[in-house]
Amino acid sequence: MSLPEVLAGLRGAEAASGRPPGSARLVAVTKGQPLAAIRDHVLAHAGLQPGGFPLGEGRAQELRDKVAEFEAAGVTGTEWPKIEWHYIGPLQLNKVKYMRAVTLVHALEDVRQAQALADLAAKWGRAPDVLLQLHNGEPQKHGVAPGDLRAVYDGVRATGLTVRGLMVMAPDTEDEAATSRVFEDTARRAHDLGLGELSMGMSGDYPLAVRAGATLVRVGTRLFS
Repeated sequence: MSLPEVLAGLRGAEAASGRPPGSARLVAVTKGQPLAAIRDHVLAHAGLQPGGFPLGEGRAQELRDKVAEFEAAGVTGTEWPKIEWHYIGPLQLNKVKYMRAVTLVHALEDVRQAQALADLAAKWGRAPDVLLQLHNGEPQKHGVAPGDLRAVYDGVRATGLTVRGLMVMAPDTEDEAATSRVFEDTARRAHDLGLGELSMGMSGDYPLAVRAGATLVRVGTRLFS
């Protein structure tokens, strides 16, 4: 499946949910993919989505290496659109230093991470915006416990970072009703905090996420198959 096909499916999900086209933005998950594949399968289609397709990386050192490789190859020059990097993986404190090129961190979990990011951002002269990852109830998953969300939100804002919204991982189940409940609960909590960005949904469940209000949908493998 190609990026245009995935994007057509996303636009179909918007239409089925009564949402305007483009209200959900596709984030191309590029972790593990080489520069040539990203250029051919993602960047070559940048004109299909206003602002192009953010590149989502989930490993901090791979992000660091790709940023350097892209800059050395001139991918951010006139031949290709400016790259928008998103970091979608768990953020370890000792890897915050690799976030300099990132526009949006999807999975912030606590105030310590936020403070480390804010401290480095003061030296960089710019800070990425952040999303708070809401825990989905599964023990093995990362995220802020729902009961702690307001306190973490207030603490992160106190560091000076801009919190744009929430992110959640779908539960590991084929029960669409259970997945929808997680997405709908996350959307409700974002609304209660006055936040408009919702990073929800991946290859197998993005129609449910779009129906619940997702504004950022993360798809990877399907773009490169």
